[in-house]
Amino acid sequence: MMAFMTTVIYPGSFDPLTNGHIDIMTRASKMFDKVIVAVSNNLQKNHLFTLEERIALVKSCVPPNVHIEVDAFSGLLVDYARSKQVKLVLRGLRAVSDFEYEFHLASANRKLAQDIETIFLMTGETSYFVSSRLVREIASFSGDVSTMVPKPVQEALEKKMRK
Repeated sequence: MMAFMTTVIYPGSFDPLTNGHIDIMTRASKMFDKVIVAVSNNLQKNHLFTLEERIALVKSCVPPNVHIEVDAFSGLLVDYARSKQVKLVLRGLRAVSDFEYEFHLASANRKLAQDIETIFLMTGETSYFVSSRLVREIASFSGDVSTMVPKPVQEALEKKMRK
């Protein structure tokens, strides 16, 4: 029997990284041989953290695991996946409202690259209500996000909001 390595790309802006993202990464690392956490460099978005800051935060928060790699990409996700020779994309779902948006993205990617599949994981019950946008908003009013993000992200948010 031939063994093969299964790699999945988990893309996102991770602006900021949340405990829900960590949950998806950790669970995926138990299902796949390798998880590439691909931090997007979308110039059309107005990010709170720079690409370099987001990569550093993801790297500092990813559980020690040889199965998780952190990388950056810009442009089309399917082009990035092809460059990595990966055929699986992982997306997290928090609530039914996420499904429609994610369905549109997956459909567009499928139209662009029929050989690349998108799979979904539900975020754990403790993080289903948390989004990066919500975290940014709460943090902008000096609210407590300590249960929503890893400690390094909380500290980076506090520092960024003091500026």
